[in-house]
Amino acid sequence: METDGRRAIFGWAMYDWANSAFATTVMAGFFPIFFKQFWSAGADTTLSTARLGLANSIAGVTVAALAPALGAIADKGTSKKKFLLFFAFTGVIMTTSLYMVSEGDWTMAIMLYIFASVGFSGGNIFYDSLITGVASKKKLDFVSALGFSLGYLGGGILFALNVWMTLRPETFGFADSREAVRFSFLTVGIWWAVFSIPVFLFVKEPENKTAVSGIRAVRAGLVQLRNTFHEARHLKTVFLFLAAYWLYIDGVDTIVRMALDYGISIGFQANDLIVALLITQFVGFPSAIGFGYLGGKIGARHAILIAIAVYLIVSIWASFIQDKSEFYILAIIIGLVQGGIQALSRSFYARIIPVGKSAEYFGFYNMLGKFAAVFGPVVVGGTGLLVRFMGFSADIASRASIASVSIFFIAGGILFCFVDEEKGREDVKYLEKNS
Repeated sequence: METDGRRAIFGWAMYDWANSAFATTVMAGFFPIFFKQFWSAGADTTLSTARLGLANSIAGVTVAALAPALGAIADKGTSKKKFLLFFAFTGVIMTTSLYMVSEGDWTMAIMLYIFASVGFSGGNIFYDSLITGVASKKKLDFVSALGFSLGYLGGGILFALNVWMTLRPETFGFADSREAVRFSFLTVGIWWAVFSIPVFLFVKEPENKTAVSGIRAVRAGLVQLRNTFHEARHLKTVFLFLAAYWLYIDGVDTIVRMALDYGISIGFQANDLIVALLITQFVGFPSAIGFGYLGGKIGARHAILIAIAVYLIVSIWASFIQDKSEFYILAIIIGLVQGGIQALSRSFYARIIPVGKSAEYFGFYNMLGKFAAVFGPVVVGGTGLLVRFMGFSADIASRASIASVSIFFIAGGILFCFVDEEKGREDVKYLEKNS
């Protein structure tokens, strides 16, 4: 299949532009704040944090449980785009439905958020897997970084508009900022739906001469999944990378999901935290491209290790901050590396997996990423509850909870030091030659 076509690369990257609106406005931005102040009004801050962590964990478990099998079925049935459409549609519908949830109804808000998160994360399995049919190996770093870069820009633009709506609700005809926030969830769903169109128009499904359909695809996919487990002894580099990725991306995702909740818990104003998130978005736009370039110069492996080290420093520093200016500095630093570590992890992994099984292997990739999203928020919420139970103040409990994230960067970084990309490529060649 021909790769590196401009239209296909554009169409593929635009899905990052589309669904990043959910990651910014909903997941990292308004949902944690609105959940605490509107849907969980009157609840203890530690309890609402635990609820939010549990919601993220449930969504993560759901995707993690389904990802490898769905990926294998998609490979056998040539249905990556169909699965992508299903999950994107689910995410769009559930996100727009948040507009209708009334004050104090935290259970409905949690349920819709879980399903929307499943749509977001599930769609990424098949979106990520399509990169092997869009970009050649020499352009993987650039194309992956382009996707994340457009994601930061697109998500940041809509988020900036939504923030403006909440700060000046009368300008847009809203009664108050709460009505503007609720309307923002509606805009995310529309944005996600409209800008997903290019990926379905311009990206072709990779050819599969042995493709089957219907129940035969399900059976063939499950057989392929079983065979992959048997192949694991020849792909030790893949599974070593996945173990490292599981740990360090846990820290990244947890900071994304829980940072604003942490800021509120230690007394910062919601508007200050929104500004910090916007800083991260717009710093992340050029930085993701810059990291793609850096990966081409020094190798994706070294660039990822640099990003892990930066995150380790951030997670420790964050537990000591006292002033909002420090929060802004941390936002800038995170923006410099967040898109880079995500983009280069994706392209690094794409180089060491069999191309013909990309959806299945990206199913494992996203499965571990989602299991990471399970443990991270639970560790953060659980650490806070434990420290509170021991008699310490809510402020100390919140600071201890964010410091606990450093564990994941330390363990993930150590494991990643042992991942050898060249050996991974040799493993794949051996597998394809003997299969």
